[in-house]
Amino acid sequence: MIFDISILENREKYRLLNGGITPRPIAWISTRSSGGVDNLAPFSFFTVASCVPPVLLYTQVTQRSRLDKDTLQNLIATGECVVNIVNTPLLEKMNMTSASIETSKSEFEYANIDTSASYKVSPLSVKASPVRYECTLREVVRISDEPSGGTLVLLDVQCIYVRDDLYTDGYINQQGIDTVGKMGSDAYVHGGCYLELVRP
Repeated sequence: MIFDISILENREKYRLLNGGITPRPIAWISTRSSGGVDNLAPFSFFTVASCVPPVLLYTQVTQRSRLDKDTLQNLIATGECVVNIVNTPLLEKMNMTSASIETSKSEFEYANIDTSASYKVSPLSVKASPVRYECTLREVVRISDEPSGGTLVLLDVQCIYVRDDLYTDGYINQQGIDTVGKMGSDAYVHGGCYLELVRP
């Protein structure tokens, strides 16, 4: 079946992209507003943009209101965030933080999430996250302000936390990290089959 983008409605485009490019890691991003409110929200359009220098990339999908989400508003205001990696034990709490709550309230409190102080930035870290990237804002690239459009956000990595038991001989234990992947619609993938293939 072939889908011609020029004749598709926006919802159909979103479903074909969101449902076919899977699984995606989740950037569970914590920020702090200029007024001191701690925010935490998940973004599944997320990857590494560069290793030297270390830069992460996530995409904010434009809301129907065309307003930036609290995460991006806070990043623009303060220039700092933490990208917390989500594993299976954190899945339910991560899902809770996707709820729309008042800007004046913290998702950390709303979902009863334990925090820890970050090393180099002011936003709080998710204490149980197995890997965390403390970042500063590098650049915001507006692709479209239309609903379901995208804004690319580039983050300079300043500090990386890896749980002690996951780091051996210079590598992060891939099976031990137990990363959750986002599928299409409301689906996630975790655990399951793990295999390694040596590159030819």
